[in-house]
Amino acid sequence: MFPIRAATTDHNSEPVGLIDRIIVIGLMAVIVGATLAFGTVEPWSMATFGLLIVTFLVLWGIKGVVSGALKISVPSTALPLVALLLLAVLQCVSVKDSAGKSFSISLDAEATRLAAEILLVLLIAFLLSVNFLAVPRAMAWLRNFLIFFGLALAVFGLLQYFAWNGKFYWVIELRSQPPSPFGPFVNHNHFAGFVEMIAPIPVALILRRAIRGELAVLYGFAAAMMGLAVIMSLSRGGMISLVASLIFVVAFGFKPSTARRAGERFGARESSLKWSVTASRIGAMVALLFTIGVGVWWVGADPVIKRLEKGELALDAADKQPGQESFFHSRGWIWRDTGAMIRDNWMTGVGLGAFPTAYPIYSTRDGATPVNQAHNDYLQILADGGILGAIIALWFIFLVARDTVRASRHRNPLTAATALGAASGLFALMVHSLFDFNLQIPSNALLFLVLTSVVSRIAAAATSKKEEKGDQDVLEQTAPSLWLEADV
Repeated sequence: MFPIRAATTDHNSEPVGLIDRIIVIGLMAVIVGATLAFGTVEPWSMATFGLLIVTFLVLWGIKGVVSGALKISVPSTALPLVALLLLAVLQCVSVKDSAGKSFSISLDAEATRLAAEILLVLLIAFLLSVNFLAVPRAMAWLRNFLIFFGLALAVFGLLQYFAWNGKFYWVIELRSQPPSPFGPFVNHNHFAGFVEMIAPIPVALILRRAIRGELAVLYGFAAAMMGLAVIMSLSRGGMISLVASLIFVVAFGFKPSTARRAGERFGARESSLKWSVTASRIGAMVALLFTIGVGVWWVGADPVIKRLEKGELALDAADKQPGQESFFHSRGWIWRDTGAMIRDNWMTGVGLGAFPTAYPIYSTRDGATPVNQAHNDYLQILADGGILGAIIALWFIFLVARDTVRASRHRNPLTAATALGAASGLFALMVHSLFDFNLQIPSNALLFLVLTSVVSRIAAAATSKKEEKGDQDVLEQTAPSLWLEADV
């Protein structure tokens, strides 16, 4: 037997073993693979995803046996995930009556069992991320990995958009042609949802002046390309969420504490230094938006303009003008039927994952168009989990918001900027969840949880009594090695 205890020591002082490296590189590879496998929505990709995560869990256990102690950091944001998993287990429990007929809270117990399995895998992935990816020694590598993977995904999405031949990766032809593919996703909204979570990270690093010189230019280019890809995906929810994330970064990114401390340290006038820093940050944001705008104009703004023109909030088909797509036609009728589902199952819901089974019962249409999701993650959790599911979701959002505030107080500018970028990505997807179902896509849910682990870990470090009193003057100017032994 070996003891299990919470990890409260500084991980930077611990030796780094082969298993640690395998898990870190493996988790990054899973993020890439889950994304490129059409978002991991097919049975084969889900099975592979689960098998890999369980393998890393076993390696973690082996590490504990070898070292004689299994140290686990469990952030408070993991508790709502555990509660949601327990709710799914409760929903899929079947009870037989005297006639042998089975009853369960879920209207589709088998679908809820599958949802519980996916939740369990995501929970394990979240804990692995907290204990291996989000630790200080790996944070720099994770940050650069996400930014450059986001850049590569944006470039690939744009290339495929302009050279689309009806096949994914130009060689894979699906059984049915998706209506709005983009990049490796069959739905352009899911591409936008994934990229919009990464795009704010380099923006936050630049606005907080955590990186400078050539690296700042490179990060700015990556952010501009990701923003351009989101816009060219023609996802209206993605465009709104991208703007919302930039507003979030601006609102929290112009914090003058760094300038104030620098002024005190070097004897400069605080007011003049503050305005100088603010002006440079505004200039960086203007340059970023200008670059995105030029990119849209250069690749062709007509599709974007036409897509925005179709976004009229007409209530029904009679209100539409030729060429317009009414809001009710694209989303509203699903939300109306979902509302009826919520009213009839308000306490415990129809069961996680059981929405496709339950929806035809409440549909007011002829059923010619299959509906598998509510196209609104907040309505989805109410329909699937009822009031209990909604309370769990609100609990999770509250904990993330609290950790965001705490992480923003970290004394290291680079670490605080990383937390701001990750929190902005979370905020972007939360906004996008008002219009789509990104959190129902495993690859996007995985990235969402990885960013949550970053914010939670930095928040814990910011409130720890062992946090260093002083600021670090040396910031990263080049790509770091795999294990950075500084508190970043």
